[in-house]
Amino acid sequence: MTASRTRVERWENKLQQVFDEIDAELEAEGRNLKYTRHPARPPAGATGNPEDDGLFDLGAAFSVGIGSRHGRGYVVQARIATLDHVSAAAQKKLEDDVARRLRKKLPAAFPGVKLHVNRDGHVYKIHGDLSLGQV
Repeated sequence: MTASRTRVERWENKLQQVFDEIDAELEAEGRNLKYTRHPARPPAGATGNPEDDGLFDLGAAFSVGIGSRHGRGYVVQARIATLDHVSAAAQKKLEDDVARRLRKKLPAAFPGVKLHVNRDGHVYKIHGDLSLGQV
């Protein structure tokens, strides 16, 4: 991490590291899943970015929160990268699992920062103290 990065970039980098940890856990556990990795994606760990390889594609995108009951925050994106059919129940199970893991990991990644992970409509959102603190 360089000093020339903005506070937002440092904050989002920390958040991405949390998602990368969760991705690695899911990849290790996902060997028993019935899904076949998308043929255009290399095996887990083959690239420098876990979003680009393996069975899972995790991350978050900032939302200003228009129409949201939680306001601004990061919309959690979690998908199984496959051509196989993924049922709505399996998708929800993945999203619930990622949200549970985020709730556990965010306090360690952002000590003293009050962040929440809640459903916001049909997606999960990370919301709360987004003031960037001492990042």
